[in-house]
Amino acid sequence: IFQIVKELNRDHGTTILLVEQNANQALRVAHRGYVLQHGAITLAGTGAELLASPEVRAAYLEGGHA
Repeated sequence: IFQIVKELNRDHGTTILLVEQNANQALRVAHRGYVLQHGAITLAGTGAELLASPEVRAAYLEGGHA
């Protein structure tokens, strides 16, 4: 599914809102990402920035809790 999402965006310029539990994979294809907690945006950035964020890594990518 991630390959199809990338192709739709690249080939057709389609904007896609992706809500995904696999944060690692989703951030790898995301141009922008947002972390929501209790309905409020707590972190935002490019997919690469969020992948590198210690808070995101601890809470969503390494099985721990920030």
